[in-house]
This record gives sequence, structure tokens and C-alpha cells, in this order.
Amino acid sequence: MAARCSLTCQSMSTPKPIVGIRDILVSGLGGAVAIALVAWLTQMSGQPLLMAPLGASCFLMFVVPDNPVAQPRNVIGGHVVSALVGMAVLTLFGSAWWAMGVGVGLAIIAMRLTHTNHPPAASDPLLILLSPLGPPGWGFVLTPVLAGAALVVGVAVAFNRLRPGVKYPTRWW
Repeated sequence: MAARCSLTCQSMSTPKPIVGIRDILVSGLGGAVAIALVAWLTQMSGQPLLMAPLGASCFLMFVVPDNPVAQPRNVIGGHVVSALVGMAVLTLFGSAWWAMGVGVGLAIIAMRLTHTNHPPAASDPLLILLSPLGPPGWGFVLTPVLAGAALVVGVAVAFNRLRPGVKYPTRWW
């Protein structure tokens, strides 16, 4: 027991690397550029390309770009898989309160089975089931989900390549 506690206590007290204010500001700038560009493209094209979970995706891609859940396969695949689950749940069960739990649970399972784990995407079924404009059609999976996720990944790739010492993506597939 003492050995486990000392190991746990030791790992909890390990100092975190110091992150400079420049890196913090550049991370925020990256997220701002990605979302602003997608919002601008939405406005210019008249096509829905932006959805709230992409903001959380930006956090991962710009703050922890080497994390597996921030890689393009996970960002794009996780959002698409979760949106497909959300649409299936909506089609089969409607937007009942319990269907929301089923949608999130199944999205988590589906992302794990497909190795496309991306935490922000777990909220996609809620986005679909709670849509204030009424139930979206299956085209929602293409726009805004696929197109929006691909756009923010594209910005993250371009932006992070300009950051010294940052390698993004660490893997594509």
C-alpha cells in the first residue's frame, strides 16, 4: 500500500513543463483563425460549415497537437462517426430525453470501435437531437460535420507548421 501511495503521490507532484505566454497566445490565435475562417466561409458560401464542437476540437489541435485525439483521423473521423450515430438515433428514436443519453453512449462506443476517439465529437449527437431549427437531414453529416472538421484540420495543419517545435499532425491515419 505504501509503495502504491508513494508512486501515486510522486506522479501527482511531478512538476509540469512551463508553458510560455507566447505559446499560450499562439494557441489561442490558431483557434481563433480556424473558427473565424470557417465562419467566414459559412457566411460567404451560404453553406453551414460551423458547429460548436469544432471549438473544442481547436483546443486539442492547437494546445496538445501531439495528442492522439487531436490527429486528423480522430478529429474528422470522430465527428463523422458521432454524427452518423446521432442521425441514426434521431431517425430511430426521435429526440426523447433518453435518446440523448443513448446517442452519446453509442457515439463513444462507435469512436472506440473505429479508433477515431475525439472527445468533442461525443457532443455531436446532442447537437443533432437538440437542434433548435428542427431535425437536420442526413446531409448534416456532410455539412457542417465533415466539411467543417476538414476545414479546421486544414487550418491546424497550416498554422501549426509555422510554429517552431510543433509537429502536427504526428500521424494522418
